[in-house]
Amino acid sequence: MDTLWFNIVQWLHTLGLHVDGGTARAVGDAAATATAQLDMPSLLALAAALGWASGFRLYAVVFLVGMMGVLGWMPLPPGLAVLQHPLVLLVSGFMLLVEFFADKVPWVDSAWDAVHAFIRVPAGAALAFGVFGADNATLAVLAGLLGGSLSATALATKMTTRAAVNTSPEPFSNWGLSFFEDGLVVAVVWLATQYPVAFGVALVVMVAVSVLLLVVLFKFLRAVVRKLTGSSGARVPGATS
Repeated sequence: MDTLWFNIVQWLHTLGLHVDGGTARAVGDAAATATAQLDMPSLLALAAALGWASGFRLYAVVFLVGMMGVLGWMPLPPGLAVLQHPLVLLVSGFMLLVEFFADKVPWVDSAWDAVHAFIRVPAGAALAFGVFGADNATLAVLAGLLGGSLSATALATKMTTRAAVNTSPEPFSNWGLSFFEDGLVVAVVWLATQYPVAFGVALVVMVAVSVLLLVVLFKFLRAVVRKLTGSSGARVPGATS
């Protein structure tokens, strides 16, 4: 723990923020006390929630969790304390707004998700890893694997669903789905931090629904592609009808 806070203090110095040793020690002790209030089910639920929700809205997750820590609504583990930094909140808040509007435009949302496929999964794994941090390397690695897997599952479900919805020319279904995802991320983070056991049950249901959606929508998209390919294919000369 001492090494962790020493590294944080050094990082703050590089940003021009000078923190004396006494202040750093006080903050470290406060963080240790706060983290002790989180039992194992709460930590596991938080790691799973960060991974799952990151697959839908990474920047919203970073901003929400950081603000919850700043406002004292939830004690953040030391590995996630950086989310409370003003610069992190500023950047994540700005990107949250950009993503909010980009996600409401048909096809732009799919392009945005495709680009962020290389960001959300490792970020979800990193956030889940940070719940336990270096103090418990074994659990941190397991949490990172869990968070990355859940983030990938959520992202695949989101991208497949959006691709299916975008086959419709009207934008209203797209807007409705986007607002649903906004609310889902808030609900997931809140449920995981307030009722971790209930979140565990809800997570199992969400993963099961995701798998079902992936199977059904993949078949639907494949049928659409076949229909478009068949209708636009050129007729072979000399072929009989």
